[in-house]
Amino acid sequence: MKLYEHEAKSIFSSYGVPIPKHVLATTKEQARQAAAELAVPVAVKAQVLVAGRGKAGGILFADTAEEAEKAAKLLLKTQLKGAPVEAVLVEEKISIKREMYFGVTVDRLNRCYVTIASDVGGVDIEEVAQKQPSKIYRHPIDTRLGFRSFNATQIAKQMGYRGEKMLELAEVIKKIFTAAMDYDAELAESNPLVETSDGKFVAVDARLVLDDNALFRHVEFRQKRLEEQRDLTLEEFEAAKNGLDYVKLGGDIGVAGNGAGLVMATMDMINLYGGKPANFLDMGGGAPPQRIKAALRIILSNPKVQVLFVNILGGITLCDEVARGIIQARKQLETSKPTVVRLVGTNEEEGKRILADAGMPVFDSMEQAAQKAVEFAKQEP
Repeated sequence: MKLYEHEAKSIFSSYGVPIPKHVLATTKEQARQAAAELAVPVAVKAQVLVAGRGKAGGILFADTAEEAEKAAKLLLKTQLKGAPVEAVLVEEKISIKREMYFGVTVDRLNRCYVTIASDVGGVDIEEVAQKQPSKIYRHPIDTRLGFRSFNATQIAKQMGYRGEKMLELAEVIKKIFTAAMDYDAELAESNPLVETSDGKFVAVDARLVLDDNALFRHVEFRQKRLEEQRDLTLEEFEAAKNGLDYVKLGGDIGVAGNGAGLVMATMDMINLYGGKPANFLDMGGGAPPQRIKAALRIILSNPKVQVLFVNILGGITLCDEVARGIIQARKQLETSKPTVVRLVGTNEEEGKRILADAGMPVFDSMEQAAQKAVEFAKQEP
């Protein structure tokens, strides 16, 4: 889940990371009032969940409240890289001596967090990474030891600081890392992290992307995600409301199962036999008929889906309830698309009987079920 800049800055600030004074505004009038209250030159920054905002014209500067109002008018209710601008951050303009970059992300290959830093920051950081890779400092973090003070000091030293300044920057770096860990961030960064003309370190920009799988630990953001449909397609939003995990793909065989590993294995099996999955959908454990109906409704909302493949390994999930949910869903959705079911586990005999009476092919073997689903898909025009 991506957070807006003002949300990320609020979190950074709560950990003691210095940030500019700012006010969130949703109207040009509010922007004018905010600039008047700050009583300094300001930056008016579009609040959108896309990168590259600066180069796209999403940050404007104003020396007066009137100019801030005009800047907000230009940005609000417009599109920035395809994202609607519904709020702006009116923020004191910082006198910058030096721009840097600091970020934390996940190194999935090595199964650890990694810090990425540079003594060059700002809108051209990607270009720096390509043309001057020696300016990018990567530090994998040992998951057993965690991020220690000496790690932060080493990064600050690489960025060209010594003595008290090095310790001050190291403290800011450590606080950003701590915030990233506490909020289960897949990415936390400040670009630029600056040294001001009076020698202070300030996170002029802040970005946080939270791990969706950890949102149960951050209830306020989980709720915001649903209320605002943030960073979700309509199908993903509907799935989240019903306790489902859904990812749309490009094939024509709709896939549903109970457990992420089982669903991924199902997709692999479809590919093995020459088919193409249309989606990933995990119904979770103990899926009741209502959730199953929601799952099938979401899958069938994709017009490319020609065949349904439901793969259930019943434990706390009852096979007979799954079977009833499939039957009810097909009736309510008035679909005649072929449905292949692999059903094994608790109450499987009753579940198989219910489906067999409805004329649906039911299998014990995932391999056979996958082959049948691919066969049906290839028969479709």
